[in-house]
Amino acid sequence: MKTILQQHVPHNTGWSAEMKQGQVIRITATTTVDFVFFKLQNLIERFDQPRTKVYNMKLFISTGDKLMGRNNQHMMTITYDGNQTGTHDLQKGMCSGYRFKLAQQENRLAEYYPREIKEIPDHGCYENLSKAVAKYGIIPEDIPSPFNLNQHMIIDGKTGKMEHTQVRPPEGNYMDLRAEMDLLVALSACPDLAVGGKPVDVMIYEP
Repeated sequence: MKTILQQHVPHNTGWSAEMKQGQVIRITATTTVDFVFFKLQNLIERFDQPRTKVYNMKLFISTGDKLMGRNNQHMMTITYDGNQTGTHDLQKGMCSGYRFKLAQQENRLAEYYPREIKEIPDHGCYENLSKAVAKYGIIPEDIPSPFNLNQHMIIDGKTGKMEHTQVRPPEGNYMDLRAEMDLLVALSACPDLAVGGKPVDVMIYEP
């Protein structure tokens, strides 16, 4: 294994980097990580939640599953998923300062989060990812809804109701994803109000 890059991403900040086809990104985290990616030669082509769910024919993806783009291109593959305590989310978008503020104004924080929230952050993954990809000319509105690693949700199969949980993996947990084309990848170490966010460690390597 040849290490190409290593990065420590502090809590509630974002990060981006380029990957070559065949390289693997290892995301080590015990908190929710909002992860997005774009085809490097055509940044309009990007990760797509619905196409990923339909291609794999399931809501929760793990080792061996493919992550798909908007035109149904196979963009990444999960080669290892260390999270044995919960699932990853493909339903939600990104948290943001505005969303936190609106939920607080409407007295809905308790509906969204399974613990008491005494103070809301002034920004979230929307702002973090926007900053992380801005140097590539990607505007916030063109950032796709992310693959939310370690975001364990309870989804009622009959009503469709979703519930946040405090289920998160233990220390040392990581996921490996292989690039199936040259990519721009970006992530946010989510504030993860359900449990209190933590930093994320990233490594890009060649197997």
